[in-house]
Amino acid sequence: MRAAMEEAKEAQARGEVPIGAVIADCKAEKVLSAAGNRTIEYADPTAHAEILAIRKLCRDLGVQRIPGYSLYVTLEPCAMCAAALSFARLDKIIFAATDPKGGGVLHGGKFFEQPTCHHRPDVKHGLLAEESAALLKGFFKARR
Repeated sequence: MRAAMEEAKEAQARGEVPIGAVIADCKAEKVLSAAGNRTIEYADPTAHAEILAIRKLCRDLGVQRIPGYSLYVTLEPCAMCAAALSFARLDKIIFAATDPKGGGVLHGGKFFEQPTCHHRPDVKHGLLAEESAALLKGFFKARR
């Protein structure tokens, strides 16, 4: 999660919402893909950290699905990202802070609980939650 937090801080330095994600091979204890939000930089509303990390690893491996890996992200994924995580067939999703307004895992549409969800990863949350929430709150407070 520390690597995801660093990605979030780099996103903030670029003026993006500070969310970071990494995909790791936990057995090898190795980060394989890392990204922070780039929706402004890329002028792309789908350029969320999770999506970018998935795209990079799939491209690097030449595959469309990446089972056997875990994603660490600093904020509860939105519904779009939850769907992408399911489609990518990631084994585990670990997120820091929950997102009652925009989350799609524990909140909102609860994507993984829907009967149309074909793959349900193992989900854990709370790791570095306070640090992630403080980073986000500080970012938005400075914008207001």
